[in-house]
Amino acid sequence: MAGRRKNGAGTIRKRKDGRWEGRVVVSYKENGDPVTKNVLAKTRTECQNKLNELIEKTLPPSKKLAPDMPFGVWIDFWYQNYVKPGVRESTRDAYENNIYNHIIPELGKIPLNQLSESDLQQFYSKMLKSGRVIRVEQYGEGLSASIVRKMHVLCGAALEKAIESGFLRKNPNVGCKLPPKRGPMMQILSIEEMQRFLIQAKYDGLYELYLLELSTGLRLGELLALQWKDINFKTGALHVSKQLTTVHGKATISEPKTPASIRTVYLSKPVLEVLRAYGKSVDSDWMFPSQRRNLPLHPSAIRKRLKGTLERAECKNVRFHDLRHTFATMALENGMDVKTLSEMLGHVSAATTLDVYSHVTDTMEKQAAIKIDRKFGKGDAPLPQEEKPKLMDQRNFQAVEGNRRRPGTGCLHQIGDHLWEGRYSYRDENGKRVGKNVYAKTKEECELKLQELIAEMRDQVRLEKKQKEHITLTM
Repeated sequence: MAGRRKNGAGTIRKRKDGRWEGRVVVSYKENGDPVTKNVLAKTRTECQNKLNELIEKTLPPSKKLAPDMPFGVWIDFWYQNYVKPGVRESTRDAYENNIYNHIIPELGKIPLNQLSESDLQQFYSKMLKSGRVIRVEQYGEGLSASIVRKMHVLCGAALEKAIESGFLRKNPNVGCKLPPKRGPMMQILSIEEMQRFLIQAKYDGLYELYLLELSTGLRLGELLALQWKDINFKTGALHVSKQLTTVHGKATISEPKTPASIRTVYLSKPVLEVLRAYGKSVDSDWMFPSQRRNLPLHPSAIRKRLKGTLERAECKNVRFHDLRHTFATMALENGMDVKTLSEMLGHVSAATTLDVYSHVTDTMEKQAAIKIDRKFGKGDAPLPQEEKPKLMDQRNFQAVEGNRRRPGTGCLHQIGDHLWEGRYSYRDENGKRVGKNVYAKTKEECELKLQELIAEMRDQVRLEKKQKEHITLTM
C-alpha cells in the first residue's frame, strides 16, 4: 500500500495517456473556487521533482501547511484529501457548495491558529440572515437552519483534523450556538385520503407508481431506479439494488448509500396484478420511464404532479416522502414488528426505525398498557377510543379534472409551502427553447407576474423579428 503523502505536498496521479501529473492549489478566486497549477512528466520521480520546484516557487510561506496558514487553505486540503475520495458525487456537490461558495469566501483568509469561536459564530449568524448567493428572489436572503448546521459540521470536522495533525490545540467550533434542528413535520394520509388519492391518480397518471410506494415505502430515488428485471412476477419479489440521484439537476443511477438499502421486498398479489397489466403498456426497460426518452422519470416531475393530484383528491398537502411515512405507520399499526419494517425500509438498524416512528410506537405501547391494566388489573383508566376507519365507498368520490391552462398562458405551480413559480417559454427561429421564470409568495401575485413576463417576452420577440426584417430589407 502506498504511503500517505505529506501535508502540502500536492497531489500526483497517472493520466490515461501514460504521463504523470502533479497538481497543487496556489490561490482562490473571489467566488471561492481554488486556482491550481500543474506539472507533467514521463515518470513519477520526475513529476515529484517538478512538483516540489513548483511548490517552492509558487507558494509563499503563508500558503504552505502550517499553524498560521489561512483557514481556506486548510479546509480545502482537508476536503480534497480526506473527504472527497470517500463520498458520493451528490454529497460532494453539497459539500463543495458550502465550502467554496460560503466558508472560504467568508473565513478563508483568517489564519488557522487565529480562527476564534466568535469568528465562526458571526459567520453562522450571517449565513442565517444573508448568506444566500443564488435564487434570492425565490427563497430569501438567508440560508436555512439545516444548511447552516451542515456548515458547522464541516468546519468542526476540518478543525478536528487540524488538531489531530498538530496545527491546533482546541477546536473553536465547539462552543458555537446553532439554530435548532427542525426537520419537516411528518404527515400521513388517512385511509380515506389514500383511497381518494389513488382514485384521482388513475385519472391524473402515475397510479401504479403511487400504489407501489404506498405498498412498499421505497425512497423516491429507489422507486424511480426500478427496472422490469428487478421484479419477479412468480414470487412477488422486488429487488432494490440502486437509486436515482440528481447532481446539478441531472439524474444519474448509483448504488444505494448503505448496504442495508440493498434489499428484497415482497409484493401482494393485487399489486402484482396491477403492475403486470401496467407493464404491457410500457415500452421501456425502466418501470417508470420518462415520456421523452428511454430514461427514468425525474424526481422533480413527480413532486410537481403529486401536489396537483393531492389537491384535486381533497387530501392534505404532503411530501412524497410522507407516502413512505404513511406506509410505515400503517404497517406498525397493523401489527408488523419493527425489525421487519426496518428491513423493508432499508434502515441501517431497527433503532433508526424506532427513532423515526417513536410517536407511533409510543402510542401503541400506551394503548396496550391500558388494555392489559383493564383486563388483568384493577385499573380504571378509560379504554382508548379506537375509531375504526370508515372505508369510503369509492362511488362517493369522483376524480376531478384539473384546471388546464390555455396554450400560451405559461404554467403555474407551487414549489414550496410559501412559494409559487410561473414559467413561460417559446421556441426561437433556431428551434431552441427560451424560457424565464417568476416567483411569488401567493398564487395571485405569481399569476400577475407571469402575465407581465409573457407580455415582455412577446414584445421582445416582435422587436427581434422587426430588426431581422429590417436587416433583410437593407441587404
